Amino acid sequence: MFESEMLIGGEWVPGTGDVLQVQNPATEETIGTITNATTEEIDRAIHAARKAFPAWAGLSPFKRAELLHKAGELIDQRKDDIARAMTTEQGKPLNEARGEVSKLAQTLHFYAEEGVRVHGEIIPNESNAYQSLVVREPIGVVAAISPWNYPAELIGWKIGGALAAGCTIVVKPPELTPFSPLAIARALHDAGIPAGVVNMVTGKGSSVGQHLVESPLVDKVAFTGSGAVGLRIQQSSLTVKKLSLELGGNCPMIVTATADLDAAVKGAARRSFRNMGQICIAINRIYVAESVYEPFLSKLAAAADALTIDNGLDDPGADLGAMASAEPLGKTKAHLADALQKGARLMAGGRPPEGEKFRKGFFFRPTVLADCTHEMQVMTEETFGPLVGVAPFRTLSEAVEKANDTPYGLASYAYTKHMDEMRYISSRLDYGNVAINNVDAGIINAPYGGRKQSGVGYEHGREGMLEYFNFKHVRICFDEPEDA
Repeated sequence: MFESEMLIGGEWVPGTGDVLQVQNPATEETIGTITNATTEEIDRAIHAARKAFPAWAGLSPFKRAELLHKAGELIDQRKDDIARAMTTEQGKPLNEARGEVSKLAQTLHFYAEEGVRVHGEIIPNESNAYQSLVVREPIGVVAAISPWNYPAELIGWKIGGALAAGCTIVVKPPELTPFSPLAIARALHDAGIPAGVVNMVTGKGSSVGQHLVESPLVDKVAFTGSGAVGLRIQQSSLTVKKLSLELGGNCPMIVTATADLDAAVKGAARRSFRNMGQICIAINRIYVAESVYEPFLSKLAAAADALTIDNGLDDPGADLGAMASAEPLGKTKAHLADALQKGARLMAGGRPPEGEKFRKGFFFRPTVLADCTHEMQVMTEETFGPLVGVAPFRTLSEAVEKANDTPYGLASYAYTKHMDEMRYISSRLDYGNVAINNVDAGIINAPYGGRKQSGVGYEHGREGMLEYFNFKHVRICFDEPEDA
């Protein structure tokens, strides 16, 4: 379950760098160790990917699809073991971890199918003697750097799109949650993906990730994580590279007077607190029409209080588990204290769960704050924890203005039963993803990406695979055949 070797050039090798401990966030116990890959080991992985690229790119897309399908099937077969590793290292309940691994398998199947539908174009010229072909060719070697909140699914988006396009890849899994990604790499290897096509090196982002970014042999960097790190990646690359940066957000939700309040509360509770709020598209702040403000607050507070928290291994069906580490827990507490000091009203949570079993571990009750303003951190920064701020609004234009008052633009949400309000809100929210009367802003067969400081590029959908291609224009001049 806790594989610590790295996959380089088709071989599982022990690392020789510094040893890093990995904790169970529910118990604070060490569950295993990984090594911080040395520059020599990282370079070996990059060279292995470079060596494997021509053959993999030249392979029939149908053969690549066959291997991706096989990998998806194998991951699904090993779902329970991978999920148990994820819960142990990340904290989310076991049933939720199983669901994430299933989504990873579905992602590989989706991109297996998309890979055989890579279409080019024929473009007319001024003269019929000329014909312009636009073809798509795989970029080359990809460095994938992923975060700890969804250690399987977010890696799958990158591996699926890259491999279907014909690229090879070097993955740097998160140091907090390395074991479920390593189990995924094991499944890809066992499915028959050729040596060097998928490589995985462990360690810190500041050293391993940075070396991948700076390598002149890496053609593209696909990163999911914080805006600060994404900006550093953009600024520190020593050569021109294609970048896909998914950098999180500060996601709003608007609830109008015509909304189904029960549905809105159910959606808000799910998307504010799922995975303890440790998700890029979590609802951070909610703007509610004055006429339904207090009823919404009381219902949301009751929904938050009803959510169950436990060690995800002890209770696989718990709503929430532990937070992944002390860092996001500390930020949650800091944002809470800031809001209360500035006049927010505590409606639910605000403390760790009670009981001896929660004496250790990074647990915190889902927390609802009322009467929040944009002078509070909870409304202007991404908390990445189980904390949501709520504020009233008088007019729809005011709600949209407040929702857009952020440097981020990943996802936004609204609940309304009025068609005119739906059009008004969806056309004016400056976000890459807008969900109306639901809180599932991302689905695998539609493009998913942010605006402004939430990043560049897309994952999911056909667009997620096209991020791994170069376009080539081939212009041909024809003569009339001699015997025409």
